[in-house]
Amino acid sequence: MRKKITTGTNWENQVGYSRAVRVDNHVFVAGTTATAPSGQLVGKGDAYEQTRQILRNIASALEAAGATLNDVVRTRIFVTDISEWEAVGKAHGEVFGSIQPASTMVEVSRLIHPDMIVEIEVDALISDPE
Repeated sequence: MRKKITTGTNWENQVGYSRAVRVDNHVFVAGTTATAPSGQLVGKGDAYEQTRQILRNIASALEAAGATLNDVVRTRIFVTDISEWEAVGKAHGEVFGSIQPASTMVEVSRLIHPDMIVEIEVDALISDPE
């Protein structure tokens, strides 16, 4: 069974992707940025605040797929300035400190918008599927 989770943004239809996809007990959350429900960027120039908003957005996508942050087994973090790793890591650790998923952080030259400095995607494995 394949379940697509969408947020209704124009990007999803234009690019042809889903915010998240659940297949059986696996959930894959697409690269997520620090946008508020209004569509506005949260934390311009602040890697810590962007990461916090991203993780809230990921939690919402996981919930819509029937999962939680506790089900996350892998995170992939993309930053435009690797020197911000401590700020990003702090926010990541506040959420995943006890969960400790496998994680990767890499520097990229840029993201889809110049004010976006962090993007995160996650994979989750629901241990007790519905």
